[in-house]
Amino acid sequence: MINYVIEDYLKLLEDAGLTVSFRLFGREKTPVTGLTYESGKSASGTLFVCKGALFKEAYLREAVDRGAVLYISETDYGLEDVPCILVKNVREAMPLLARMYYQIPKGALSCIGITGTKGKTTTAYYVKAIFDEHAKHTGGRPMACFTSVELYDGKERSPSRITTPESLELYRHFRNAYDSGISHVAMEVSSQALKYGRVQGISFDAGVFLNISEDHISPVEHKDFQDYFHSKLLLFRQVKTACVNLDSPFSRTILRHAAAAERIVTFGTAPGADICGYDLKTDQGKVEFRVKCPAFDGAFSLAMHGIFNVENALAAIAVAYSFGIPVEDMQAGLSRATVNGRMEEFQSRDGKIRAIVDFAHNGLSFEKIFETVKLEYPDFQVTAVFGCPGGKALNRRKDLGLVAGKYCSHVYLSTDDPGPERVQDICREIGGYLKEAGCSYECIPDREEAVGKAVRDAEEKTVILVLGKGSETSQKVGHKDIACRSDSEIVRDCLRKYDELSRQQF
Repeated sequence: MINYVIEDYLKLLEDAGLTVSFRLFGREKTPVTGLTYESGKSASGTLFVCKGALFKEAYLREAVDRGAVLYISETDYGLEDVPCILVKNVREAMPLLARMYYQIPKGALSCIGITGTKGKTTTAYYVKAIFDEHAKHTGGRPMACFTSVELYDGKERSPSRITTPESLELYRHFRNAYDSGISHVAMEVSSQALKYGRVQGISFDAGVFLNISEDHISPVEHKDFQDYFHSKLLLFRQVKTACVNLDSPFSRTILRHAAAAERIVTFGTAPGADICGYDLKTDQGKVEFRVKCPAFDGAFSLAMHGIFNVENALAAIAVAYSFGIPVEDMQAGLSRATVNGRMEEFQSRDGKIRAIVDFAHNGLSFEKIFETVKLEYPDFQVTAVFGCPGGKALNRRKDLGLVAGKYCSHVYLSTDDPGPERVQDICREIGGYLKEAGCSYECIPDREEAVGKAVRDAEEKTVILVLGKGSETSQKVGHKDIACRSDSEIVRDCLRKYDELSRQQF
């Protein structure tokens, strides 16, 4: 890569109309050899970006001490002899800086963006499974995939911290993918990423709009549903082929905005969908369905439980169809695709307990998963372990409480990223809605203890739904991320202990 110099970045920001003022102290020709907003990652030659509501001058000073040669900020920190460029909006500047620094040739990567309230992660992995199957036959590399579970770019595979990374990280992963010979990327695109410009300037060859329901409404996310919906719809401003779910109650509005794309491919079970799913059925968890479209009429099966995953599969098929991938690769990919922490099922040796771990964490996903469990396990009682985050998505407490209360015989409320709030206070609020729905509950802040008690309390055939965390291995407590075991690991351990105790009793 070319090492651009400080004056190149100044010209970039001036041309974009973002520059307010600058002081370069005669160092215009200094090469920039690093780019970050994390002071601990600064090194000799770094361009350091000052971003975030909680940013402190101490972070900038640390970056400079580590070798930063230029900082870009909305605030002048007045550091003597340290070049700076002041800008109107740091978030608008970041993707421009990232594109210049990482120098990915135009058109080198085909990007697929996926948005929606639920199903983004599963759909991304379904798309990857199909494209990877196709790559086996064409000599291509496995697809890069950026999800809320993990990031894979051909060089790195790491757990995700947020659904859609900041633009500086995104472009670094794009560069890794390009250097690894990867040609396609599937990624989740959150409403926050769209609202705050993390994906600004990215041209998506296909953009998927799965669904929308009230979520992420809080003072630190979206002020109301209209703001949330509008943010999601921004995806279509940078999409070539828009893939739209006709089964969504808001499909008319979504289609109207999707008209900004060069092409629209619809999917769903509604009559007239370009990718039309029909003859849906489930037998002991195995999901089967057929798909009719202009190119084929064929049978599909899913490795994952949940009839609701047909929606995600149809979205992935719509993407594959828009790229001209053969139906055989679609069928093979979907028949094998699984996702850690999504509809993972565990069973006690005596068959009395079925435990399902899933990331479901909002009203829409709760409705879908509880409906599926009632359909697949009509003779089992249902209990659940879940919580709600603190300080954000405040409407979830009512939604999750009312939905779980409708389906469960008992609920174990526990920790789920409480952040600035007390777990007991969050549980008390959710519990009010559970009571309203006529469901008993108890608050057990320790999540492992809550799962263990749910297993021990199962006196008859029971499905235990452990929801909200999936494969995540940290809890947001205060302003810190505290390491924890994943729900899958906890469930596996609790059922092992249950099986051992059952053997001793007989």
